[in-house]
Amino acid sequence: MAKKKRIRSIDIEIDKLTNSIEEVATGRTVATHVGRVLPEDKLIRAKDWRFDWLKEMRQPGHEVYALTADPHSGVVQGLISIEDKGDHIYMHLLESARFNQGKGKLFLGVPPNLVAHACRISFMRGYGGVVAFVAKTKLRQHYIDTLGAEV
Repeated sequence: MAKKKRIRSIDIEIDKLTNSIEEVATGRTVATHVGRVLPEDKLIRAKDWRFDWLKEMRQPGHEVYALTADPHSGVVQGLISIEDKGDHIYMHLLESARFNQGKGKLFLGVPPNLVAHACRISFMRGYGGVVAFVAKTKLRQHYIDTLGAEV
């Protein structure tokens, strides 16, 4: 019997659309950088994440990108896993670091900045900015309202 592949869904709340990420305590925006992450980079500490990002980086065709912020460029604020489907970019996973989740988060705007990066890659590859993902059912309307997503 063939093993059934589990479909993962994106279940992160878009907290605030920002041009950069915003420090919650001060309201100050900070410069960010998004770059590809490979297992050998050793930037990902398992305790900071719900998902197994090292396993994700090893999936064929998956590209994992990390968002970092000045002046702490060695601290990953959020991660996204995408795959080039030939006519669009598919988002497999999206996650803010644990310290950017919930009421005590350090920064706002991490998830939408990572989604924007996926859109940028889609534009760069000639797909017109088209990005697809499976949304957790309870968040579908949230993504429609905040990102302009379509079912």
